[in-house]
Amino acid sequence: MRISVIGAGLAGCEAAWQIASRGICVDLFEMKPNHYTPAHKNAGFAELVCSNSLKAERVASAAGLLKEEMRRLGSLLMQCADKARVPAGGALAVDRDVFSSLVTEQIRNHPLITVHAEQVKCIPDDGIRIIASGPLTAQELADDIAIICAGCLSFYDAAAPIVTAESLDMDACFTASRYDKGGDNAYINCPMNKEEYERFYDALVTAERAPVHGFDVADPKVYEGCMPVEVMAGRGHDTLRFGPLKPVGLRDPKTGHRPWAVVQLRQENTAATLYNLVGFQTNLKFPEQKRVFGMIPALKNADFVRYGVMHRNTFINSPKVLLSDFSLKADPTLFFAGQLTGVEGYMESAASGLMAGWNAARLLNEQKTVILPRETMIGALSRYLVECDSAHFQPMGANFGILPPLEEHIRDKRERYEALAQRSLDMLLPYTQKDVDGMGGLSDENHC
Repeated sequence: MRISVIGAGLAGCEAAWQIASRGICVDLFEMKPNHYTPAHKNAGFAELVCSNSLKAERVASAAGLLKEEMRRLGSLLMQCADKARVPAGGALAVDRDVFSSLVTEQIRNHPLITVHAEQVKCIPDDGIRIIASGPLTAQELADDIAIICAGCLSFYDAAAPIVTAESLDMDACFTASRYDKGGDNAYINCPMNKEEYERFYDALVTAERAPVHGFDVADPKVYEGCMPVEVMAGRGHDTLRFGPLKPVGLRDPKTGHRPWAVVQLRQENTAATLYNLVGFQTNLKFPEQKRVFGMIPALKNADFVRYGVMHRNTFINSPKVLLSDFSLKADPTLFFAGQLTGVEGYMESAASGLMAGWNAARLLNEQKTVILPRETMIGALSRYLVECDSAHFQPMGANFGILPPLEEHIRDKRERYEALAQRSLDMLLPYTQKDVDGMGGLSDENHC
């Protein structure tokens, strides 16, 4: 018997890997390279679109804890991310081309995974299926999902521009990590004084924005975590200075003082030839991006190899239609994974694929599906999706706020987060043993 996975993004690849690692054959459907979404450019699998950062590395952080849980559960995506990492201070960032190539190679070379380069326009009628078609699901499939799930929602997402390192004015910037964490060369910092910031701000809030073609933009809902920089700036003169341009923890070695505002550039590839503008997701027209962002002194001659873009993001109303094991309430043989479920973030998407794949395999083997303890980050996310208010459901990423509080309150935040992380990993331990339904490798019997 076989399981079908629709979509070879982060969630789909992780789901397919988890199924195949349990000795079950997988049909993985991916419309690339025959068809592309407006945001995707790479023919490879698990393409990273908005950023190359997978967020914080430290286990005593929500994002770091999520990644550590995934490592312990045998995540393919985490194995590839660890191999493709580039310097990023306290974060895990990857060379996105290397990362995609590693994932693609592993998936295509697995003997139990068959890749079908074709666009799926409707949900297959029979068998166990996982829909991981992503936030830019093609219209025909999205329409079919809307019928089955009785209520898809849409909001808008944005990606940041990328510039070449050689085009930067290094006399106008300096390398440092905030509070000197993670090495001196993790970020290139582009400082602005008060006058420079005010000129930049005035240009940004009045710049011409690009139309979003093909979507209903009468009332777009923009997720806070991917807020376009021009929209954020419109909230107030100093909003950026307390957000992505905050200068705290940084000191310009040329002046010895903290700048008025700082734009950080994060290394994009292993060769350190490309950098992305941290927090600069945008929907400005391309010439406007070059003009406005060129007002940042260090970027006055910047060569943009990719301008920022804005695109649709679709997700189902999970509290109404989904169970905590990522299966559909109305059809336990149909699973959803990735941003379609309302998780927000690269690794959150991959984690949902891990669980959907694991549970699809268990269902085929007539075993009870697994829901991790709510004290774990993955377990807490899966419960958030189905327990929050469906009338106000919005995407959610990993954060300590969704975990149950500790029995004994710890006042110090760092110590409290360390205790929460340790409790999560302790609770996860029974699920990481190799004798749990063949986890960690191929089983003796292949179910094809």
